[in-house]
Amino acid sequence: MNVIDFRSDTVTWPTPEMREAMANAPVGDDVYGEDPTVNELEAESAALLGKEAGLFVVSGTMGNITAALTHCGRGDEMILGREAHMFRYEAGSSAALGGIHPHIVDVQPDGTLRLDDIRRAIRGDNEHFPRTRLVCLENTQGTIGGIPITAAYTEQVGALVREHGLKLHIDGARIFNAAAALRTPAKELVAAADSVSFCLSKGLCAPVGSVLVGSKDFIKAARRTRKSLGGGMRQAGILAAAGLVAIRTMTARLADDHANACALAEGLAALPHVQLDLSAVQSNMVFFDLTDDAPVSPETFADRLRQDYNILMRPYPGYTRRFRAVTHYWITREHIDTALGAMRELLA
Repeated sequence: MNVIDFRSDTVTWPTPEMREAMANAPVGDDVYGEDPTVNELEAESAALLGKEAGLFVVSGTMGNITAALTHCGRGDEMILGREAHMFRYEAGSSAALGGIHPHIVDVQPDGTLRLDDIRRAIRGDNEHFPRTRLVCLENTQGTIGGIPITAAYTEQVGALVREHGLKLHIDGARIFNAAAALRTPAKELVAAADSVSFCLSKGLCAPVGSVLVGSKDFIKAARRTRKSLGGGMRQAGILAAAGLVAIRTMTARLADDHANACALAEGLAALPHVQLDLSAVQSNMVFFDLTDDAPVSPETFADRLRQDYNILMRPYPGYTRRFRAVTHYWITREHIDTALGAMRELLA
């Protein structure tokens, strides 16, 4: 990359191996189920997460919306975190397109939802209430620092969900970051889930796409939902080929991104006018705040990094002085040192 871009891991470019795979991918008509590369990606993704079947979708948002609309009918309710991507950053689509009522509960500092909060949110059988159908978790929990959620906790939620005859969906956009951080196979982290979506186009570097996985029956129904959202693709193997490279090679190197995030956080902690919690840096995200007495405003800080140093970093939406820096394949240790030097000069 020709810039040092900390804005997100969505900015990652496909690797040379991905570009080659895309150029040479066998293709067919995926709506007819005849694209061999898409079929291979869906099958491998499902096996990787311990599920029966998979569905290639355009984005993480489409994966989550497809899951919600497949699990729930109009007027049904889903329980999810106040800070969840599905609630904050998906344009209210589950409600707008599916008539699904969101019941939000607080997200804890460790990325979990309190079991008692979930239990209290489940509706009783009363004609005045929407029917509770779905509970949604996010792993890693990106809005509070990329915090990974353990298999033990998820199993507790799964047991609660099954007790009440509900379904569990996991927004696993960065589930392989969670697996790397916890040193636990991804399939163990999602064993209790009825459906899981994960992104190919974040830290895994593919240019487009996510995969939704679950049971064969669920994916059969989800395929119809995807079609209704305009997500039926034709010779999509060109895109799926990059996804295959992503799940086969990129999942194994995410610990490098986490190490770079730790190095960045440790360097930031030593700078004047910076506040951060080192214990919260557990995957590839670093959240930090500029103090009120910093010599530059957050906006000027971001502008100067871009103009003077070719470094992209932006204030985090919803906060006045907070930044989120995300490490990924195209951020090296040398880039970390360069960025720290630039920020030291600006904050001196």
